[in-house]
Amino acid sequence: MSTIHLTNGDVAAESLRTALHEAGRDERVHALRDDLAVGPLRGIDDAPDVRADFWDRVSTDTTRDFLRELREQAARLETIAGGAANLVVWHGESASDQLMLRRVGYHLRNSPQRLNEVRLSIRDLTDPGAWAHSRRDRATSVGMFPPSVLQARLPDAAPISMLRISRLALEWQEVKQANGETRRWRDNTFTSGSFADLDALVLEHASGAWQPAAPIAAELMTAELGFLVSDSVVLWRFRELAASRRIQLRGDATAWRTLELCATLTPCSHQ
Repeated sequence: MSTIHLTNGDVAAESLRTALHEAGRDERVHALRDDLAVGPLRGIDDAPDVRADFWDRVSTDTTRDFLRELREQAARLETIAGGAANLVVWHGESASDQLMLRRVGYHLRNSPQRLNEVRLSIRDLTDPGAWAHSRRDRATSVGMFPPSVLQARLPDAAPISMLRISRLALEWQEVKQANGETRRWRDNTFTSGSFADLDALVLEHASGAWQPAAPIAAELMTAELGFLVSDSVVLWRFRELAASRRIQLRGDATAWRTLELCATLTPCSHQ
């Protein structure tokens, strides 16, 4: 029987493809391209229009058709669920990876005998200089791990029990129904959050003088928020805060090289 490996994101998929190739294994890898920790989830599995609108607002990549991508991804999951291949879900200890696991569990709930997993954690991240080690919550995603680590973990793929798959499927339905702006993963439990949490951190680190935006972005991306914050989400929150006149931006608001910001409580000084 053939095997399909599922990852959260293209970076993780490419790393895993390299690991499989170097191990001499000819197995398929599918990347699920959606950061499930942010944005609305209700309707994602059958009518993802609202979620596509969300990513259209967040992303500055005008070449992407998010509605088409999300529809194709939902159809791909249905095809995989209706097939006969064994499935291996690779996941780390991050909200997005854990939500991906639950989404797959939901789609495979009627054929649980095919579902396997490889669990990764900060203990598997052997590079002491990896930025994930600076996170207080020790959150990890599969995309952080080099092919050598993934190759070493290939033999560890293990079946998921029917009872656990039922629980994963139920939790996926619950987080979809809760439909929060963000989803935090702490102590094996999801809770809803809001984008106001990110905005508060931006304003906490913004001063009345112009300053590079990148260090503030780094604060958000390493903060203990219960989920990994992507650079695209950070840039979007900067733009939203600027639109509401809570900060000012200058430079290219779609990139980091020249972007600066300052708080707008007082006129921005020049430094």
